[in-house]
Amino acid sequence: MQRYYLTLDIGGTYIKYASINSEGNIGEKGKVETPKSLDELFLLIDEIWATYKDKVNGIAISCPGRVDTNTGTVYKGGALPYLDGTSFKKILEDKYNMPCAVCNDGKAAALAELWLGHLQSIENGAAIVLGTGVGGGIIVNGRIIQGDHYQAGELSFLLRSPESTNTDNFIGFSGSAVNFIRKSSQLLELDKLDDGIAVFEAINEGNHEELIENFTIYCREIVFIIHNLQAILDISKVVIGGGVSAQPILIKGIREQYNLLRRNSKLIDQTFEAVEIEVCKFGSEANLLGALYQLLVQLKIK
Repeated sequence: MQRYYLTLDIGGTYIKYASINSEGNIGEKGKVETPKSLDELFLLIDEIWATYKDKVNGIAISCPGRVDTNTGTVYKGGALPYLDGTSFKKILEDKYNMPCAVCNDGKAAALAELWLGHLQSIENGAAIVLGTGVGGGIIVNGRIIQGDHYQAGELSFLLRSPESTNTDNFIGFSGSAVNFIRKSSQLLELDKLDDGIAVFEAINEGNHEELIENFTIYCREIVFIIHNLQAILDISKVVIGGGVSAQPILIKGIREQYNLLRRNSKLIDQTFEAVEIEVCKFGSEANLLGALYQLLVQLKIK
């Protein structure tokens, strides 16, 4: 009989939850708005747990912030500052008498790809998650890298140039999918500045020169991240995640700009093997699967 686990993906706006077995098969699932306070969050978790407690063998959590995976403690909390200092692992294990694991949401996406997705069997690779900022997870020797301070993969904080430490000089600004959609919406004079569907429809049509130029620049920004990761880590594959990654033309555009970079630089082309670039296999369920994989590794099941 397959063991099932309760998995929660705590986001800034919504919490997704599901029961998932040790092979990654998703059973019942749901989605609720994220509470505005820590007390309300734990009350909500209690309600969800009450539904699943007789059906699962542990609980796994993905959330924003810097996460100490050993203690299950969240620092800073990213989009949810009230998570700062919260030790989900201790609190929930004491309360439910079940094993608990916690991981950062960007690393969860990478873990899902490493476990069951497009980073399977990859020794050295990376997941780049395009959202409000640029998150990710780095795989070295077949394992996710946490770092001494559990901040490996915080790609948003890469500087684009040495001239400035202003916000707009961080990759998290220039590589932000949200900023890209906003600027593109302004170029199209859309009523809504977050209409990604309309933006990509116009990109696919290819009739708006300024929009296409903005799209090309954005793809090039992502390529610079990929190249820098390759120069540091000698990776063989990168997968692209986040909501915008569902648009095939984005992956196509990134590949084209990557190939152009190699053609324009004989030194790069002759020094480095080409990196494979692919979309993440998992979309909105990636963090749920990655958090569970973290728990299974912790329990030595995987």
